[in-house]
Amino acid sequence: MPFARWCYTGLFYLLLPVILLRLLWRARLAPMYRQRIGERFGIFSSAVSAGGIWVHAVSVGETIAAAPLIRALQQRYPHLPITVTTMTPTGSERVRALFGDSVFHVYAPYDLPIFLARFLAHIKPRLLIIMETELWPNTIHACAQRGIAVVLANARLSQKSADGYARLRAVAAPMLQQITKVAAQNAKDGARFLALGVPQKNLTISGSIKFDIELGAELIERAQQTKNVWGNRLVWIAASTHAGEDEVILRAHIELRKRHPTALLILVPRHPERFDAVARLIEQNNLPYQRRSAQRDVAENSVVLLGDTMGELLFLLGCADVAFVGGSLIARGGHNTLEPAAWGLPIITGTSDFNFREISALLQRAGALQIVQDADALAQAVIDLMASADVRKQRGEAARRVVENNRGALNKLLTEIDSIIAEN
Repeated sequence: MPFARWCYTGLFYLLLPVILLRLLWRARLAPMYRQRIGERFGIFSSAVSAGGIWVHAVSVGETIAAAPLIRALQQRYPHLPITVTTMTPTGSERVRALFGDSVFHVYAPYDLPIFLARFLAHIKPRLLIIMETELWPNTIHACAQRGIAVVLANARLSQKSADGYARLRAVAAPMLQQITKVAAQNAKDGARFLALGVPQKNLTISGSIKFDIELGAELIERAQQTKNVWGNRLVWIAASTHAGEDEVILRAHIELRKRHPTALLILVPRHPERFDAVARLIEQNNLPYQRRSAQRDVAENSVVLLGDTMGELLFLLGCADVAFVGGSLIARGGHNTLEPAAWGLPIITGTSDFNFREISALLQRAGALQIVQDADALAQAVIDLMASADVRKQRGEAARRVVENNRGALNKLLTEIDSIIAEN
């Protein structure tokens, strides 16, 4: 084992007790972190069909991005079993909601040789597809040792992350050279991967498969039926919010209700461990609300619907007239703006968008996305949009065109995967 990776592995072993303590600490608020801990050590008892494709999507966002790819792989290679791994319970729940028993799902093992050997001995994949930039040196090396091809799909690499990898070049460069194919989202990402040591022949610019989102006729019909039940109420959604944003959103909603008393806010926290805390915050603001988990129609006097269920965000977006995308009013980097864009919704975000900078720029240039600085600006943006159905329609159609005009990354990625599978 090269000295740099030996040091990395030794440090990981030393930190393992701390990692486990952090896992248990997180389980205080999110009990799901306490479940299935053995899977993180490559231990699971479920029967596995070996010799297929392993797709790793760290959490919710990557799982959503991977969904069209996984469905396409199931159609293309029905004889190959698919294993999907995540690192978070929210990602796990999304896998189960999207695919049920059609894929085998467990948590990914920690990036240590002993756990990886156990995991790979179970599933024996012929191909690993890693979504975006979840790079683990021992995982990639273990696959290379066993002749398992590795594809980094929908790959993105910010300048900040590239600088971090550059400081750890002794570990990063050999790891990147063992990746069979890097399918980067854009030329800037590709250039950063090349600078870190990815061979030119192993790089392709595919675009973002997030543009290849499919809503489905059944989902569209269900959302329309819900909107019909709600009648003429104006509805806006705050999607994937984090601590520090909900207060701002509720203040904006209070301002909106001064002009539109029946307006409804769908508030969807990013993490399930925050559901109860956000419910208390709504109560503190004296706003009548309902929980989505109650599974009943929204009463006329309810002005907030708390989205406290898993796997329903895409559906709830379809029930709204305007979308605010969270993780952007705090220094979190924002979340996926293409889901509301696919529904043809005008979009509002905060200033923190480094996770989706290129996509945000596209939507903003098209006139589909508005960036706000604070609570007052958010309230005014929502009020202005609710005042004009024509403006909402214009911006929503612009958002939908951005999605439609940038589709095609999935087919490019599948072409690369087809070639790799044919060779293996």
